[in-house]
Amino acid sequence: MADLNKLSATDIARGIAAKKFTAEAVVRDCLDRIAAREPTVHAFATIDPDYALMQARALDRMPSSRGALHGVPIGVKDIIDTEHLPTEMGSPIYKGHRSAGDAACVALARMAGAVILGKTVTAEFAGMFPGPTANPHNPAHTPGGSSSGSAAAVADFMVPVAYGTQTGGSVLRPASYCGCVGYKPTFNLINRHGIKFAAETLDTIGLLARTVDDAELVTSVLINKPPSYLRLDAPPRLGLCRTPLWDTADDITKHAVEDAARRLAAAGASVKEIVLPAEFEKLYYTARETINNYERSKSMAADWQHHPDKISKVLGDRVRQGFAMKHEDYVAALQLADRCRARIDEAYDGIDAIISPCVKGEALKGLSHTGEPAFQQFWTVLNGPAMSLPTHTGPQGLPVGIQLVAPRYRDDQLFACARWVMAKLGPA
Repeated sequence: MADLNKLSATDIARGIAAKKFTAEAVVRDCLDRIAAREPTVHAFATIDPDYALMQARALDRMPSSRGALHGVPIGVKDIIDTEHLPTEMGSPIYKGHRSAGDAACVALARMAGAVILGKTVTAEFAGMFPGPTANPHNPAHTPGGSSSGSAAAVADFMVPVAYGTQTGGSVLRPASYCGCVGYKPTFNLINRHGIKFAAETLDTIGLLARTVDDAELVTSVLINKPPSYLRLDAPPRLGLCRTPLWDTADDITKHAVEDAARRLAAAGASVKEIVLPAEFEKLYYTARETINNYERSKSMAADWQHHPDKISKVLGDRVRQGFAMKHEDYVAALQLADRCRARIDEAYDGIDAIISPCVKGEALKGLSHTGEPAFQQFWTVLNGPAMSLPTHTGPQGLPVGIQLVAPRYRDDQLFACARWVMAKLGPA
């Protein structure tokens, strides 16, 4: 079979289990794609073909399937520890750094038979200063960040699924810009042992994938819960929340959200307009930025103390702000977030999921900025599960996703609603 790299993770696992092809054949097709496209896309921080093939051959020699991800290649964002590959954080400070072991999410994937294909590019310390990755749809444009390499590698058929992390919008924004599915679970659903923290009360391990089913498949392995692959018996009850940021959105984002709501309503969904209380307006620029800067300065204290000259100005400015911040301001931001998390359940009364803007617009031209995170970080602070779904295309021919969010711990419900939405809207 040709182009095995274009198969979903689900189809790869099934095909290998049915002996239609081997794990080595899948990895070779992925490596061929990387060799052809990596000089343009720059999605990988580290790629070791011999190591990838060694893992695949070992799996092929096994008499039976090792687990749900047997033979599935996975990309790993380069702030997540891997024992056999360096973890460099997108920073010269950690050039060649080797961790003592795998992060929990990597170890669990290996136990289920996954092939760790390589380390994907991250913005510096999963922050704002971008790496070299380009948008696979147009390399003159940003892929978003900070999980830039993961999104670009998945969208460009280098790997079927990859890990990302989100503190503000670092999974969903690159997913939207690159045209793949981005999934940020309920906060702390996936064990975070072995990642470099940015802001520990917000950091969430998520997934970049090409299908909703693939995101659920990998998640099921990480949380020890068989995938349910729920399908809705009836059209969902959807909320339309423009958020207080609506006026800052580009026309294409406004069109994507309103077009999705209109078409889903025509397909049978109930769509209810939701306006959140005024207190929520402080979540994205006040609460989230305060929490992020304060916690980031503490998590990077050693890096700042010993290597300040190797930290970018944009990140260094955030660290300085965090060190200068009063503890009571930080606590006030945490308390505001807690109040809003308690009140968001009111908005979900009689609602299965909420449609909301995901990004300001299409991916920006140039690689010096990863885009505006406000639309994603608004929901990140609320700790619930969120997805970017690749449903629309902008005037420049670049993807524009919509955001689908659900109540905390209702990730299965989000998956089911996302499947229904994608069946009605289809990929862009």
